[in-house]
Amino acid sequence: MYAVIFKATINKLDDEYYLTAEQMRELAMTQYNCHEFNSVSEGDKEISISYWDSLEQITQWKSDPQHLIAQERGKNRWYRSYSVQVVEIIREYQK
Repeated sequence: MYAVIFKATINKLDDEYYLTAEQMRELAMTQYNCHEFNSVSEGDKEISISYWDSLEQITQWKSDPQHLIAQERGKNRWYRSYSVQVVEIIREYQK
């Protein structure tokens, strides 16, 4: 299992951002088999973590035409800066 960790410094979020974020989450879950997609923000910081079975799914998601448009808007409008980490989950514990 893999996780994509998206961390950003927010510039300004508008109504279009919230609609786009909802659409992108739904697209990831229904079209690319994302298992879970969580986002939180505090002040001007945002973090989103999504969980995937394969690197291929992540690559396909990153290349989706709708997602590419959302990424461009994020770069140009919604975020001052961001980083993305793709990590492999070695072990998981739950209670």
